[in-house]
Amino acid sequence: MELKRKQGEQISSFLYRFSKKIQQSGILREAKKRRHKDRSTSKRQKRLSAIYRVKKKKEVEKAKKMGTL
Repeated sequence: MELKRKQGEQISSFLYRFSKKIQQSGILREAKKRRHKDRSTSKRQKRLSAIYRVKKKKEVEKAKKMGTL
């Protein structure tokens, strides 16, 4: 995106106009989103996570049946 300063335009009004254009275009939002993007998890990690969730769920159900939870 390219903006040129109008003749006789103050720096503050130019910066205001520039920041307004950036916000409207969505460039800033996209850049912030990409900056904090995490890596995708591997198949192995997903599988281990699923196994762990199932194991914990069974433990909770068993504890409820025994009355300890």
